[in-house]
Amino acid sequence: MPLGWRMPPQRMMATTHAAASAPTCGVFHREAGFTLVELVMVIVIIGVLAVFALPALDLTTFRLRAFADELKAQTTAMQRMALTQRRPVVGTFTTTGATFDYLAGGTIVSVTCPVSTSPCLAESGTRTVTFNASNSGRAVTSTGSALPVTISYGSTTLAYQIETETGLFRAAP
Repeated sequence: MPLGWRMPPQRMMATTHAAASAPTCGVFHREAGFTLVELVMVIVIIGVLAVFALPALDLTTFRLRAFADELKAQTTAMQRMALTQRRPVVGTFTTTGATFDYLAGGTIVSVTCPVSTSPCLAESGTRTVTFNASNSGRAVTSTGSALPVTISYGSTTLAYQIETETGLFRAAP
């Protein structure tokens, strides 16, 4: 446009709406979002934290909790399987984990302590629970009463018990 020339008002309004969304005179409007430099800095900070913070994090409690959850799930599953198949299943608990077998023989499943926390069952000796003993639907323990199952390593202790008669695996009171 020549200097001193003025645009008619109708045309000026039409161009100002279009110009609002497009860059004018080399000035750019910043869009919402992050720049590449900002994203790289966040990744670097997360990397530095991972290098220094993760080795200091004690994962023992998480591993023991996962083992306890797996042991509880398998014990409940074996009890249900004994009842649905109408055959006794024997759970044998040692300091390094639990094994579930048919009474007539044949291992069904084993649940072992995490490698970094083995042995993790505090009770010494071998203890057993028989689900669907004598095809009666009852659970019979080697102790004659509720079978304690204490998962322990270092300063972490999780106490459970398997009830006689019902076979319920629950947190110890």
